[in-house]
Amino acid sequence: MGIEYITLLIVVSLLGLMALGVPLGITTLTVSLGTAILYFGTRAGFFIVAANVSEVLHKYELIAVPFFVFMANVLERSGIAKSLFDSMAIMGGRFRGSVGVQTCIVAVVLAAMSGIMGGEIVMLGLIALPQMLRLGYDKKLSIGIICAAGALATLIPPSVVLIIYGLAAQVSITKLFAASAVPGLILASLYIGYILIRVRMNPAMAPIYDIPETGLPFLQRLRYLKGVILPGVLIGAVLGVIYSGVATVTEAAAIGAVGALVVAAVRGELNWVMARDAMRQTVLTVGSIIWLVLGAVSLIGIYNRIGGGEFLRGVLTGLDIAPLMVIVVMMLIIMVLGTFLEWIAIIFITVPIFAPVVVDLGFDPVWFGVLFAMNIQIYYLSPPFGPACFFLKSVAPKEIELQDIFVAVLPFIALQALGLFLVLFIPELALWLPSMLD
Repeated sequence: MGIEYITLLIVVSLLGLMALGVPLGITTLTVSLGTAILYFGTRAGFFIVAANVSEVLHKYELIAVPFFVFMANVLERSGIAKSLFDSMAIMGGRFRGSVGVQTCIVAVVLAAMSGIMGGEIVMLGLIALPQMLRLGYDKKLSIGIICAAGALATLIPPSVVLIIYGLAAQVSITKLFAASAVPGLILASLYIGYILIRVRMNPAMAPIYDIPETGLPFLQRLRYLKGVILPGVLIGAVLGVIYSGVATVTEAAAIGAVGALVVAAVRGELNWVMARDAMRQTVLTVGSIIWLVLGAVSLIGIYNRIGGGEFLRGVLTGLDIAPLMVIVVMMLIIMVLGTFLEWIAIIFITVPIFAPVVVDLGFDPVWFGVLFAMNIQIYYLSPPFGPACFFLKSVAPKEIELQDIFVAVLPFIALQALGLFLVLFIPELALWLPSMLD
């Protein structure tokens, strides 16, 4: 049987098992094991799958994931997100749209503290969304801000998406972090610009945040920045030791985990119940991630062993189009896969095949990693399966329907696509900072 038919059989098997409700990690492991037994026999097939699984579990960089997830869980339970939002909202003063703008800024800071998208959207949905609705902000604008700004955690370091991409593509995670910082800030700036333009065109969409503290002179409002000090120190410590070369990403993640415990202790929030809940949620989150990683790595390992990787790379490099258009085709493939696969599976299924093609075409795999993460952001928001929409729905007021969320995120998906095209056609936006690390 030709490799093209095997490829089709694998895709059909994946879709069939997922349609039956089988978890994705089990689906990919089952298909990979079935393929291995078909090609190499029962004994050799089991051995090859086990070897692929063992290899990925021995990757030192993977340890950074539970550390960053634990850091995010501790910070979520220490109340620092609420203090951060309150401080930034007061500092914004009395200008129209200030709460929406401050929500975007807080989201950037939270993204730099957590690296995971789901928890950030839940925090913003619990803290910022009720505040904006109470102040009379337009419902759709408020929802769109929460989903889009919350999804910045997929791009802004220390993004777990970039860590997993770096492992799959075998590129420097430190350089990926440096490359993604500017595009992440560009997206946040696009959101802020959109908010300011919309509320200027229609002032009724964003009443002024009118509390006594916002009316104080700027110098007096500075004392309310105390809610920003601890997050700022933690972010500076984690990213500083990475970019300075003092510590690896994994070591920096450990520093972040310990730093989060220190922050909680300083705030008087550190206790056994909080620590137990943070550890429990970390185990649940990382456990689901690891199952997805093992299944995807096993599947792509078997597929490459039977010649599937060379087949797909030959198809991509054989396209009679400009090299940049090949990158666009890859982006479209990732978008399609995002309609039915988890992002971890997308990474381990596509990146080992795409990354060598990117290099052969003369492009930087670090730059492609930023494009990949930006594409994953679009997938997070895109109906009908956008995870960000479902995360927000889980904590939104009952009167907000899922359909409202799907409609609200559409303008922000357009802004994400604009940011993606900017980085696609101006690679220096992503590559100038990593070049300074060489």
